[in-house]
Amino acid sequence: MKGKLLIIGFGPGSFEHITKRAKEAIEESDVVIGYNTYVDLISGLLTGQQIVRTGMTEEVSRAQEAVRQAEAGKKVAVISSGDAGVYGMAGLVYEVLIEKGWTEATGVEVEVIPGISAINSCASLLGAPVMHDACTISLSDHLTPWEIIAKRIEAAGAADFVVALYNPRSGRRTRQIVEAQRILLKYRSPDTPVGIVKSAYRDREQVVITTLEQMLDHDIGMLTTVIIGNSATFLYDEKMITPRGYQRKYTLTADEQALKPHQRLKPEAEPWALPQFEEEAPRAANNRTAAELRPAAADFQTSAGLQAAAADIQTSAEIRPAASDTRSAAAVRTAAAKPSSYELAMEALLLVQGSRGDEVNHTPFASPLFQQQSIFEVAVSPGVANKRFTPAQMMLMAELAGESGEIEYTPHHQIILRVPTTEPKQITAKLQEEGLLLAPIGDVVQLKACDFCNGEKDDSIPYAEELYQRLNGRSAPKELRIGFNGCGMTCYGAVKEDIGIVYRRGKFDLFLGAKTVGRNAHSGQPVAEGIEPEALVETVERIVNRYITDGFPNERFHKYFKRVKQVEGFEHREVPVLVIDNAVCGD
Repeated sequence: MKGKLLIIGFGPGSFEHITKRAKEAIEESDVVIGYNTYVDLISGLLTGQQIVRTGMTEEVSRAQEAVRQAEAGKKVAVISSGDAGVYGMAGLVYEVLIEKGWTEATGVEVEVIPGISAINSCASLLGAPVMHDACTISLSDHLTPWEIIAKRIEAAGAADFVVALYNPRSGRRTRQIVEAQRILLKYRSPDTPVGIVKSAYRDREQVVITTLEQMLDHDIGMLTTVIIGNSATFLYDEKMITPRGYQRKYTLTADEQALKPHQRLKPEAEPWALPQFEEEAPRAANNRTAAELRPAAADFQTSAGLQAAAADIQTSAEIRPAASDTRSAAAVRTAAAKPSSYELAMEALLLVQGSRGDEVNHTPFASPLFQQQSIFEVAVSPGVANKRFTPAQMMLMAELAGESGEIEYTPHHQIILRVPTTEPKQITAKLQEEGLLLAPIGDVVQLKACDFCNGEKDDSIPYAEELYQRLNGRSAPKELRIGFNGCGMTCYGAVKEDIGIVYRRGKFDLFLGAKTVGRNAHSGQPVAEGIEPEALVETVERIVNRYITDGFPNERFHKYFKRVKQVEGFEHREVPVLVIDNAVCGD
C-alpha cells in the first residue's frame, strides 16, 4: 500500500490562523514529523499519532525519515511554521524524493498544504507594508554563501523593493543584519520605516516600528521578521503603509473621480507606463519585442549599469528602434550620436547574455555573476591504521583549499577539507591519486581505529579494514562512531564510542552505547567477550543495520539502545546514577 506525504504549513502558530485543510491533514496522519518547537505549537491537534521530533539543523533527517515512513505505507505529516514552501520543508522533501528516483505516477503521493508565511502574518500586525512589490531574503548563510545574499540585498535595495528579512540574527550570526542595514542605507533614507515582529500571533508576540537607521537598537533574533519599507512607505498612527500607486490616477478624497472607468487604462492616463509597439516596431536582438524583454531586464538588475538601463526602459516615454536585428551591442550604441534608453538597455542586456562580435549568442543565460559555488566537504585520512600524512599529501590539500578553503583537524584522526568548487569530482580524484582515504561527514557511520602500535600489533588490522570498507560513510540517523583498538590497553578510547571493539587474546570484546557528555556520562556497556574473529564483522554490521533501520532521526545510538532495550541479542542495562554528596566541612 502506498503511503502519503502531507507537507503542511501551519502558519504563525495560533490555532485560528491554521487552515481547515492543515488541521484535517494533521488529524488524519499516522506520523507527525517536525522540529521540537513546531510539534509543541500544534500539540493541541494531536490525537495519538507517532511523533518524531528533531532539533535545529536536522531538516535533512526529517525529510529522509518522512520519505521512509511514507514508503512503508503510512500517512506522514511533515510540519513547518508559516508556509511549507517558503524556507520550509516542501522543497527539501521533494529533493530527497528526487534523489530516490520518485515520480508522481509511481511513487508515494505528495500533498503540499499552504500556510500563512511570516511576511504576511507580520505585515498584518504592522499595517499594510507590502502593498507593492516586495521580496523575502533569508540572512542565514549556513546554506547560502554570504556573497550571494549580499548581492540579493543590493539588488533589492536598488530596485526599491519592500524587503522582508527572515532568519535575521542568531546567537552565532550577528554581523549579517548589520551588513544588510549598511547595504540598504546606500539606497534608502535613514528614516525609512522598519517593522520588527517577534513571534507573530504567538504568546510572546512583540511588535516594534522604528527606522532603518535605528533598527539595530532593538531586539532581533531567530524568531523575528524584519520588514523594511521602500522609498514610498510612510507611517501613520503607528502603522506602516506602502502605497500601491492609486493616487496617481485617483483622487482619494473625492466621491466622483475625474477619470471615468473607460479612460483609466488609456495611454495618456499612464505616461509612466512602457509604450506598446505596433507590429512594424523593431524586434529585439533575439527576435522578442521590447515589451517582452521588460521582465528579462528586471531579472538582470544586479550591476549598476543594468539597474540604470532597466530604470530608463521603465520610465522613458521615448523609445527608439534599433537599426538592425543582428547588429552587435557596440553597433547599436554607435548608430546615433545620442543613444536612446532602449539602445542602452539592449546593449547591457546583450553584454550580460554573452553576445560575440556581430552575432548574438542565443544560448541560455549563464553569466558568471550568477553562478553559485558550493562548498565541498570531505573527511580525509592517510589510512585506517596509518596515521601519517606525507608532505606531498599535505601540500596537495593546501593547494586544493587555496585561500578561500579550510583545513580542520578533528579528534577522530581525520582532516576535514572544505573547498569552494563546482567540480567536486576533480577534487576527490586528485586526493585519491595521492593515496588518501575519503569519507563523507555528517550523520554517517565513521570508524576510528588505533595505529596498532605503529603497525607492530597488526593481527586485527584486516578486520578493521573490512569494517571500514563495509560500513564507513553509510547514512545513519545520527553520527555513529565505531572505535577499534588492537589490544586491551584501549589507548585510543574505543570503549568511549557508540560501538567499541577491543582485540584481546586473539578474540574481540564488544561495547555498546557509550555516552561521553552530561552528568550521567559513561563508557560503553560490555555486552560480549571473546567474539571469534570470523564472526566480528557480521555481528557489528547487523547492529549497525538495525540502528539505521529502526533509529529515529537525530537519535544518538546510546538513546536508541536504551529505547529498544535489545539490539541483535545484546541486552541494554541501566547505568547506575552517580550520586555526589556535598563535601562536609570540618571545624
